[in-house]
Amino acid sequence: MYGEIRDFLRRTLHELADQKGCEIVSGNLVPDHVHMLIRIPLKYSVAEIVGYLKGKSAIAIARQFSGRKRNFNGESFWARGYSVLTVGYDQESIRAYIKNQEQLEVRGFAENGVF
Repeated sequence: MYGEIRDFLRRTLHELADQKGCEIVSGNLVPDHVHMLIRIPLKYSVAEIVGYLKGKSAIAIARQFSGRKRNFNGESFWARGYSVLTVGYDQESIRAYIKNQEQLEVRGFAENGVF
């Protein structure tokens, strides 16, 4: 995710999180996935918030970049799954991981002979 889509998606995810009283503390958009450190109010489950963010952002992207004026069927922007880790008091190490995600992936691919 680069360029115009990346900027649009960043703004959209922050707006959607705000609508649910969530706070995206840290995030990084890489070409094929997103990492976020997000505070979620106790009244919501993680699944509710992830579903909301993925669903509403996919609709917004389709409307903005595909010329769609209504909801659509048979197309998807996000993969079905997601991974979640809960964070206690060690947020700084998670923030560093998110911030350096692109460099970590390139290094990991290189070490495993992918590049």
